[in-house]
Amino acid sequence: MTQSWQPYAKHILDAIAKVRRIEARGDLTQDEVLYDAVLRNLQTLSEATQLLPEEKKASCPEIPWREISGFRNILVHNYLGEIDPLTVKTVITQHLPPLEACVRTLLINAGETEL
Repeated sequence: MTQSWQPYAKHILDAIAKVRRIEARGDLTQDEVLYDAVLRNLQTLSEATQLLPEEKKASCPEIPWREISGFRNILVHNYLGEIDPLTVKTVITQHLPPLEACVRTLLINAGETEL
């Protein structure tokens, strides 16, 4: 029996929504609590992307799936401080919108109506 991928996709969308709500509370580059909260949600969504089927990911070749996994490793292990608030802000503004669009499309194509 194959496990359903849709809960992971919805988890990604939920984490993106949380990141947006966190950003609405202030400047994550200046507030370490907001920054930590964003990091946690980016880690969560990165982990969830690893659980999407490869054939689903292949339908969105513009998404850098491997880099998302690598980013998760950096977030979790904080390799010598390789991550900083400005990098995180760039990830949020440049990479989350296409990821969100892809995941929404995958769910809609799968017949999901509640996103």
